[in-house]
Amino acid sequence: MSDNEIPSRKNLKFIDLFAGIGGLRLAFERAGAECVFSCEIDKYAQKTYEANFGELPVGDIRKVPAEDIPDFDILVAGFPCQPFSIAGISKYLSLNIPHGFANEAKGTLFYEIMRIIWVKRPAAFFLENVKNLERHDKGRTFEIIKKEIDDAGYSLFPRVFNANKLVPQNRERIIMVGFRDKDIPFSFPEIPDLQPVMKYILQDDVPDKYTLTDHLWKYLQDYAEKHRRKGNGFGYGLINPDSYCRTLSARYFKDGSEILIPQDGRNPRRLTPRECARLQGFPDTFKIPVSDTQAYKQFGNSVAVPLMEILAGEVTRTLNQENSPVTAEKYLQTCLI
Repeated sequence: MSDNEIPSRKNLKFIDLFAGIGGLRLAFERAGAECVFSCEIDKYAQKTYEANFGELPVGDIRKVPAEDIPDFDILVAGFPCQPFSIAGISKYLSLNIPHGFANEAKGTLFYEIMRIIWVKRPAAFFLENVKNLERHDKGRTFEIIKKEIDDAGYSLFPRVFNANKLVPQNRERIIMVGFRDKDIPFSFPEIPDLQPVMKYILQDDVPDKYTLTDHLWKYLQDYAEKHRRKGNGFGYGLINPDSYCRTLSARYFKDGSEILIPQDGRNPRRLTPRECARLQGFPDTFKIPVSDTQAYKQFGNSVAVPLMEILAGEVTRTLNQENSPVTAEKYLQTCLI
């Protein structure tokens, strides 16, 4: 294939790096592309990924020679975001651990993406990270990323999206799309507003174990009151069934405080793992073969699949030189929720 040749629709292939449980894979497969390689280092996420896609991802990408990766058209990666997120930075500072690119364990994994791009020269890439990536280190981190991509000869189209038009949670993420052929025109699609609300993702007859104990509920109320007196906004979040909720995070397994479901005559309860899956737009056919603790971490670290599906569709449409962007009506026909 020549350097700027556009692959045909039937041959669009992608690789799934830092794959987690496969949210981006679901999106790109639904957009018509084929996954030819996956990588995920967490053994519990590997278990969920294998249960749903029938393949065990490779572990540490740093140990994989780029030449050993099958040829592909789109590099897809939700590279680790903790070194760049607001919560992650606070955690690392409290532990006296470097953040951003100074964090050798996670921050520098962006360079693994660039290593593969330099060798394999895919037609496009699709990267996902936390909104704070643009502002991290007063914007210097993002300037490094832009320069690395430009030096590799690729265009870059970044935009922050909130998934709350498609799933009932406030979830802002930055998406970075780029093409080897810098002359390819690209614009992100308009996202249809489905006005999703929490009541549609909630289960009936939820086991008692998800209801907060008296001790934990009192602790959360006391904690919230203490910060209220200090003028802070910290505290638990009781959801409105007719609206959307806060961002589901990987720490949800600790106490579930950011998203609590009110119950008549009882203490509030946590979301179940299946409800967390629905909150991220995963279909009910998606298997959850791990413990509740691991499931909460996995869905909290994952992506809002319906949003990624629309964006993935625009990337594949662009590479296929098609002229039919996703419309709200078309999306409603295939909506995951």
